[in-house]
Amino acid sequence: MLNIQSHVALKPYNTFGIDANARYWVEAGSEEDLQTVLQLNEFLDEPKLILGGGSNVLLCHDFAGLVVKVNIQGIKVVRETDTHIYITAGAGVNWHMLVLFCVENGYAGIENLALIPGTVGAAPMQNIGAYGVELEQAFESLTAVNILTGEKQTFTHGDCKFGYRESIFKRALKGQYIITSVTFQLDKQPTFHTRYGAIQETLTQMGISDENLSIKAISEAVIKIRRSKLPDPAQIGNAGSFFKNPEITTAQFDKLKAQYPALPGYPMGNDIVKIPAGWLIEQTGWKGYRSGDAGVHAKQALVLVNYGNATGDDILLLAKKVQESVWTTFGITISPEVNIV
Repeated sequence: MLNIQSHVALKPYNTFGIDANARYWVEAGSEEDLQTVLQLNEFLDEPKLILGGGSNVLLCHDFAGLVVKVNIQGIKVVRETDTHIYITAGAGVNWHMLVLFCVENGYAGIENLALIPGTVGAAPMQNIGAYGVELEQAFESLTAVNILTGEKQTFTHGDCKFGYRESIFKRALKGQYIITSVTFQLDKQPTFHTRYGAIQETLTQMGISDENLSIKAISEAVIKIRRSKLPDPAQIGNAGSFFKNPEITTAQFDKLKAQYPALPGYPMGNDIVKIPAGWLIEQTGWKGYRSGDAGVHAKQALVLVNYGNATGDDILLLAKKVQESVWTTFGITISPEVNIV
């Protein structure tokens, strides 16, 4: 039974802890719930905001339409081959819980994505990634419901048009579909990714060698690193990395490297180099900055934080100032990874 409410506070449902309200609110626990609410006459013309874990959104004002909280649960093995196992997870499943499920069962491919906040349904929209792995590497397909028609559709890997923190759901099909489940292709024999960031160093500190390396060890190393660098949203409001790491040409990188010898860069092929946005922000002096209750985290400059009562506009104003500084200093544009509503 759908329970549609009005004038619901959204502060508990966004990890930034922004105090905003929804004119209407509903929690959908199944595809059928979604299809039902989308076809209700009173909401056909209302704007809609889809929430998973609320960990990748910045609310800058009250939402005047219908907020749909997707809470579709369930993880199940759907098929397997000699080399792969395929699992389907509901869009409302906590992402980290899915990673732990896979690690405990020996299903390899997403262990580097441990402790990323949010839900399964949001993961392909953003093509989440961390420590040398992106979701698309383990993605097989997803199901989604068309917001206008209520019809169910399957999207393959190619349909999703994945890019760096991008998918078709953030571009051509933005606001048109609600993801209800995702199917992953996971490996029975793991390929370990330990070269990115401090993973290898952390594994060594943990006493893990090549001989006893496992996906469980990698996931534990990633969890340890993330907890040491990133603030817990339960303690300080934040949405994780606020900005995407920018990509520039090799020629631009070489020119900047001559001017800033410590500038880190990761060649991506096709004459493109990825630059850590956190390094750029730190070099422009923003790390640890605070104005009122809006700030830049003291340990990770890529994370903007709400120390208590910042508004969405406060955070957004700070983000724009950071962007301007990075552009003025380095001639590089850094773009928000967080969805601004």
